[in-house]
Amino acid sequence: MEITFLGTGTSHGVPIIGCNCKTCISEDSKNKRFRSSIYIKNAQKNILIDTTPDLRLQLLNNNITDIDLVLFTHAHADHIMGFDDIRAINRLNKADIPCYGNKETLEAIKRKFAYIFDDHHCKFAVPSVKLKEIDKALKFADLKITPLPVKHNHDTILGYKVNNMAYITDCSFIPKNSFEMIKDVDLLILDALRYKSHPKHFNIEQAIEVIRDLGVKRAYLTHISHEIEHNEVNEKLPQGIQLAYDGLKLKV
Repeated sequence: MEITFLGTGTSHGVPIIGCNCKTCISEDSKNKRFRSSIYIKNAQKNILIDTTPDLRLQLLNNNITDIDLVLFTHAHADHIMGFDDIRAINRLNKADIPCYGNKETLEAIKRKFAYIFDDHHCKFAVPSVKLKEIDKALKFADLKITPLPVKHNHDTILGYKVNNMAYITDCSFIPKNSFEMIKDVDLLILDALRYKSHPKHFNIEQAIEVIRDLGVKRAYLTHISHEIEHNEVNEKLPQGIQLAYDGLKLKV
């Protein structure tokens, strides 16, 4: 199973419009971050997690033309507003794409993209998708996908465990049941916004503490703000923990 980081940034992306901090003006490609998303590829199926506002460029930059399934973590703008770009994949593959999320996320997608689900548009002019609620593990070819309820401040959103990998973004607390489900993963990808505390996200220190408590030996941090300069922070992280960056590919 190969994982590609399509984006590793926070809701603003990096650089932020109008910001002249050292990260935003950096020429290092690892400091240029689209909104957070990953693409999971194996011999049989390909999965996209979240459709960010940057989806078109993310797919072009990584030469992605095949998506068999979409998993949504939640319905905030930085995680769903590229949904319409699924049309391009439909044009190539001519098949409905199942899209999974919790009940709240799917209801929000139906509201925000109402034109996709009414009967007045030509089918070719809108994404061809099937929204499906996920509340338990499902098998997708040789992939086992397990939803991981986590807290994003007061909201309950989803991370996902896919075989022996877990992806958790926009997280401020991992409930006990989800915590127990990811103790055995070989790879954890976890939200770590910045050094300062934040009500809706783990900061760097909190993310490291969670990884240590889990005993995970290989972890990457994502959903990173412009307050984090890649090389400076990456050098300070404990062994086995690294900052992800756009375009990074990992084998699991």
